[in-house]
Amino acid sequence: MTSVASGVARKKKITPSAILMKVSMIFVVGVAVYWLGLNLTSDPMQFAQVTVNGLNNGLLYALIALGYTLVYGIIELINFAHGDLFMLSAVFSFAILTELLGAQSPSGTNYILLLLVLLLTMVFGAVVNTSIERLAYRRLRNAPKLAPLITAVGMSFVLQWIGLKWIGSNPVNVNTVLPSTTFELSGIVINFKSLVIFAITIPLLVVLAFIVNKTRRGRAMRATAQDKDASRLMGIDVNQTITFTFAIAGAAAGAAGIMWAQTTGTVAYNLGFQLGLIAFTAAVLGGVGNLYGAVLGGLIIGLIQSYNDGLAIGPGQRWSQTMVFTILILLMVYRPGGLLGETAQEKV
Repeated sequence: MTSVASGVARKKKITPSAILMKVSMIFVVGVAVYWLGLNLTSDPMQFAQVTVNGLNNGLLYALIALGYTLVYGIIELINFAHGDLFMLSAVFSFAILTELLGAQSPSGTNYILLLLVLLLTMVFGAVVNTSIERLAYRRLRNAPKLAPLITAVGMSFVLQWIGLKWIGSNPVNVNTVLPSTTFELSGIVINFKSLVIFAITIPLLVVLAFIVNKTRRGRAMRATAQDKDASRLMGIDVNQTITFTFAIAGAAAGAAGIMWAQTTGTVAYNLGFQLGLIAFTAAVLGGVGNLYGAVLGGLIIGLIQSYNDGLAIGPGQRWSQTMVFTILILLMVYRPGGLLGETAQEKV
């Protein structure tokens, strides 16, 4: 989306409310910096360890958040079914890798099978997401915004029902093929599974950014996001572009699903609700519609949760969700467009 600036430059008036906003923002940032500095100086090793754990979770949140921000950036739809697509992808990877192929322990052969199932899960997520777009969202593209929003909520319940019928109502433990070994780096304990998340997630994010920013298809996506009618006049197949967007969003959810199953060792039919809500929060935090904002938001939320849960001086784990959404509310007050987003102005 683009904003249209006024042709006449107006000098901003300094009002008491604006001064109060600035002062309160500086106070909030100061408190946060003081809290982090206090923990850093009291126990630097623990602070570093918690930071590594936070980045680990943040990358998974970023992968899920990318699906939200891609779809919103193109058709301005908050796809609430995306979190449950992540859940279904996790269940699919468990069914194929563990139950069908029998890969239940670390081995060279099972590592190859893991990479194969990673690709299959990404294809599965892409196919399911494009099917949802074709059957549910496309017909409502020109309808009032409330109609596709309700449809997205309905699709979320449909995917939850499929997951419930597939694995039942209780969480299922997964025998992962990734080893549970750890090693120390300057006193910081790093799990091998964390390295796998970095080794798989970061290249996927780089490839996705390259597709959106450097390829012809990516230019078509950005043009469609700005003006669908003008894009059609320029020869862009808008329907195909939107379908492609849903495909790569679903592939990202598929990658996040298998990574979650293999690193946490559990899947559940309601997994997508909480993690989908966190990923959506990450997309809003970074700026909905901004690719890099989704990654930044995911990493920030991962760090917030990890600092809150793992630092010696802090509220504690039971306040984890409260901390995340309190920070989101404060950010919306001070910067409604998100960290990297822009507040669009209406065209007149």
